[in-house]
This record gives sequence, structure tokens and C-alpha cells, in this order.
Amino acid sequence: MEAKEFFGKFASGFLWGNILAMVLVVVALAFGVKYGLDAYTHHGEGIEVPKIEGMVYQKAHALVEEHGLNIMVTDSGYNKRLPAGCILLQNPGPGMKVKEGHTIYVTVNSPSSPSFAIPDVIDNSSYREAEAKLTAVGFKLAPPQQVEGEKDWVYGILCRGRRVSTGDRISIDSPLTLQIGNGHYSAEEEIDYIGTETQPVQEGETDEFEEIVE
Repeated sequence: MEAKEFFGKFASGFLWGNILAMVLVVVALAFGVKYGLDAYTHHGEGIEVPKIEGMVYQKAHALVEEHGLNIMVTDSGYNKRLPAGCILLQNPGPGMKVKEGHTIYVTVNSPSSPSFAIPDVIDNSSYREAEAKLTAVGFKLAPPQQVEGEKDWVYGILCRGRRVSTGDRISIDSPLTLQIGNGHYSAEEEIDYIGTETQPVQEGETDEFEEIVE
């Protein structure tokens, strides 16, 4: 085959037509895949999540369903300034774009304040230690009450005038009063001495001490 004849085949319209057809097929497939997937997944489309924080659950449920979404309670909290059943938190947040049928997870307000067990701080902690442990749990503390005993040592806890013990469950709305030592002791407190005393020999009694004469 001569060179002229060889290059003449490349110049033929039939060959270039086939190449152009293959290019068009590849381009068509690329666009078809891109836009086909977008249409299938509803790319760029979404429902804006409404703001339901602060609403009572019944109203929030109705509003979410109107938007084609679902709602599910996953946790509860407590805020005494808000009514029971009020939405405290939502996820996703308001304004987020989600697909139809997406679930909004919410935290609702409990009808009563939570209660927690009193930790082991009575006669086992200083005032600073007990204060740190109790406030970490969530308890509120009233000014401490001074009692006789070691300085700043916790001797008891009062709740609304009633003495409570370790393990008692108390509402966090009820302030606690720590009874702490003032560094003074009662004059009537007995003090034990370790040692021996020589007892005098009473009249008519004999001393058990025996003298040895060499």
C-alpha cells in the first residue's frame, strides 16, 4: 500500500463520520448520566426545615407534617420558664434543606424538674469539695449553716428544713443548705486522755507491792 493511498483512507468521509458519531455518543452518555442522576436524586431540590423550637409538640407535629417531614422525640430536658411538652431543641435546625420524608429529631420539655441522688459528701468532704460536687450535679445551694465542729467540714445537708441523707433523690429546684463546722467545740464535749494514773491506797487496803529485803 502506497503512502498516498494510506493517508487517503484517513481523509475519507466514512472514517471521520464514524469518529464523529462515537464522540457524539460519548458526550450524550456523559450528559445523560449527569442529568439522569440529578433527576433521580432530586439534586438541588429540598424542603426547608421549619422552626419548631419553642412550640408545643402537638403544633410542631402538625407543622412538620404539612411540610412533608416526620418528627421524632429523642430526649427530654427541663426549663421551668417553658410549658411542658415544648420543643427545646431540633435537629436539623431551622432553614436547613432536606428531602421529603426526612425525620426531625427533637428534645421536649419535661413536665417536672429532674431529681438526682445526694452524693457522698456528708461527713466526708470539706465545704469546697461538697459545693463543687453538688453544683456539678445541678443542685442549687443556699448559704451554709454554721454548726459546732471542725472548720468548714460538712456535717449535714438540709432541704427545706428537712435533713437529707446520702442517696436521697432531691429535685434540683429545691435548694440545699450545707451544715458546716465553725471551728468551735462545745465546752461539754468530753476529751479522752491516753495514759495511767496512780490510784491512792485506801485505808484498810494492802499494797500489792512486795518489798524484797536482801
